[in-house]
Amino acid sequence: MKKKIKTALISVSDKNNLKPLLNILKKNKIKIISSGGTYKEIKRLKFKCLEVSDFTNSPEILEGRVKTLHPKIHAGILNKREKKSHLKDLKDNNFENIDLVIVNFYPFENTLKKTNNHQKIIENIDIGGPTMVRSAAKNYNDVAVITSSDQYEELIHELKKFKGSTSLSFREKLSRIAFAETAYYDTVISNYFNKKTNTIFPKKKIFHGSLIEQLRYGENPHQKSAIYSNSSNTDLKQIHGKQLSFNNYNDIFSALTISRSLPKDKGTVILKHTNPCGVSTKSNTLESYKSALSCDPISAFGGIVSCNFKITKNLALELNKLFLEAIIANGFNKDALKILKTKKNLRLIDGTNYKIKEIFKFMSFGQNILLQSEDLNLFTKKNFKVVSKRKPTSKQLKDLIFAFNVCRYVKSNAIVLASDETTVGIGSGQPSRLDSCQIAINKMRKFNLQTNNLVAASDAFFPFVDGIEKLIQSGVKAVVQPSGSIRDNEIIKFANETDTVLLFSKTRHFRH
Repeated sequence: MKKKIKTALISVSDKNNLKPLLNILKKNKIKIISSGGTYKEIKRLKFKCLEVSDFTNSPEILEGRVKTLHPKIHAGILNKREKKSHLKDLKDNNFENIDLVIVNFYPFENTLKKTNNHQKIIENIDIGGPTMVRSAAKNYNDVAVITSSDQYEELIHELKKFKGSTSLSFREKLSRIAFAETAYYDTVISNYFNKKTNTIFPKKKIFHGSLIEQLRYGENPHQKSAIYSNSSNTDLKQIHGKQLSFNNYNDIFSALTISRSLPKDKGTVILKHTNPCGVSTKSNTLESYKSALSCDPISAFGGIVSCNFKITKNLALELNKLFLEAIIANGFNKDALKILKTKKNLRLIDGTNYKIKEIFKFMSFGQNILLQSEDLNLFTKKNFKVVSKRKPTSKQLKDLIFAFNVCRYVKSNAIVLASDETTVGIGSGQPSRLDSCQIAINKMRKFNLQTNNLVAASDAFFPFVDGIEKLIQSGVKAVVQPSGSIRDNEIIKFANETDTVLLFSKTRHFRH
């Protein structure tokens, strides 16, 4: 069912690309109503326009807070053109139809990025715009609604195709988009007030996000997938390689979470299936990568490397020796790019601007969503208590904190062996902590990484002596674990009997 457009109301914050739109409206002899800055811009572009206050015979009041909130505006939008009682109401009140609403809202989201001034933020909450959009979207059977300048081209095509009219399918599509736009806008406002009032878990939690990309598929080819962000982008810049997949994004975000927990501009993380298989924070970048790789070079095959620094030529030459899905770095120099781009499918990601902004992570199960704060706190000496008679050396303490930090990003049950700020064995994802100990030890021995300065970290307490006993028998000299077991005293006693350094963390760090 096509509907002829005779009158359009335009009220936009984004005044770009108006001229082509105004040209098509003029060509189809469509009357234009507008207000405020939009009215001035239309007049500046030399098009005819009736100001809202002249249309309603009511002046703008309250410093512009009230201008389009008028019965003549909303009756013109909301009336059912085929209903006699609606037509009578319009005639009795001398109202007329409004067939096209073109509105985009005050830039509330951008205002949040620019200022913390609450009063300025409040004044950038649009009331009239969303109200008109909702009215038009509800009455899509008769009215078309445009909420973004991105839609102008499609509207122009529609008006050309149908000689000043719009089709029902087009109006219905616009309605769907419009309701999403108002919902998104209100969600941003709601979340702002939650944040301002420190309301972490409100009675009704609303999430918002913009589509970044529809992915080829999910974890497997039969699964559909897309990535959304509550920002305009992911803060990741892909500069080479194949399109990122669901699994790629999952691994990349996991790798960056670990990288951002390491010292600034320092550290290499090699990751596979969201589990780290090698981490090193050695100062020399090439040595850092080689050390991380030596922890488990077999698992690294087909994995992801995340460098907390800029990649140079020498490192690029080393990276190119291994098949990798993606490399993330804080930039690449020209020589490095030239080398790495020889592999056409290798995904190169500039993560310089990536920051972990949100403190919450989500997991969904059908109609249910689990929400929790992320485990991001940086560790210091204050987070640990020495409970053994033997005290750690400064080097041991540094390695223990490094190992414990990596351990919290390994799937539970997790055991990390480390030396010289480098992992040398990782046991992950086992129902038995004893099995995780054995896997970490086996990895270390398999790649000949035995050392005299070996430390171990566990993501939760040892429930029995057998776990820590196995680690000490493999050469571990110092252990860090959370406290909380009914057998903590037995663990401490065993550490003292074997002259082992034992630290208790004040917090547990499972990652399921």
